[in-house]
Amino acid sequence: MITVKAPRPPCSSGFFHHIECGPSPSPSPERLGFARLRGTNVAGLYRGRRSVLLRGVGSKPIKAKENGGASLIDDWFKPIKASDTDDGAAAFSGKNLHQMSNVGKSTNIMWQDCPIQKQDRQQLLQQKGCVIWLTGLSGSALVGKSSIACALSRSLHSKGKLSYILDGDNIRHGLNHDLSFRAEDRSENIRRIGEVAKLFADAGVICITSLISPYRKDRDSCRALLPKGDFIEVFIDVPLHVCEARDPKGLYKLARAGKIKGFTGIDDPYEPPCNCEIILQQKGSDCQTPSDMAQIVISYLEENGYLQA
Repeated sequence: MITVKAPRPPCSSGFFHHIECGPSPSPSPERLGFARLRGTNVAGLYRGRRSVLLRGVGSKPIKAKENGGASLIDDWFKPIKASDTDDGAAAFSGKNLHQMSNVGKSTNIMWQDCPIQKQDRQQLLQQKGCVIWLTGLSGSALVGKSSIACALSRSLHSKGKLSYILDGDNIRHGLNHDLSFRAEDRSENIRRIGEVAKLFADAGVICITSLISPYRKDRDSCRALLPKGDFIEVFIDVPLHVCEARDPKGLYKLARAGKIKGFTGIDDPYEPPCNCEIILQQKGSDCQTPSDMAQIVISYLEENGYLQA
């Protein structure tokens, strides 16, 4: 059995700064070791003929003996048996070391559970947390994927449902401002957004992502982060020539002129989903409004029980 002995703390610093310590010929409360804490007589909380019991903040009862002032601190910091401690300290005995893990460059980390779980938060919100992943070429909706995301969020809000949008451009203003549009940075961009979206879904929120996310493997990796059914991939299926004809931001024109490199659909590929949950199609001049497209997603959520706990 491993025993850990904590060192005796100096009375002149930290928690003990305002505590009078030391032996005394008189067993008066004021000189029993922990006599006054910021002017409060804590020794008088309970008296006995042979001992005084004090209860420290967040600690077990402290037995203060009358015949030795210095031993009072020793009693407080009595030897700790690893087998008697909680899980956080159980590592002393080698217990639960299997919970320690190395993830990427992070070493010796341990997952901490909370008694309030996803189902509790969903019950509170009366909805099911999930990720709605909008993907498609730039300009693939009448005024963009962001407009569909906003229309969807507005419709959910009107129904009393909590949602949050992770917009590709917005995320690059903060969390992902250090990433370029090179292939490797695009993958990292999606990975980070996927991890954030997973947290929102775990919080019971309906998280809507709006970004091109051109590579199938990156989207599939985000899907794998969540429990089955919590990732709803929505493919906005619009031909390239239709997107280029719209070109609401003028980006296709710049890409064709060689002023933008690595532009999806021009000199960088877009890989359409193979097994998405929803396909929103637009062909030619027959265009649906963002609200119309959002309603298709709302119908899917209602039919599959996402809008109730």
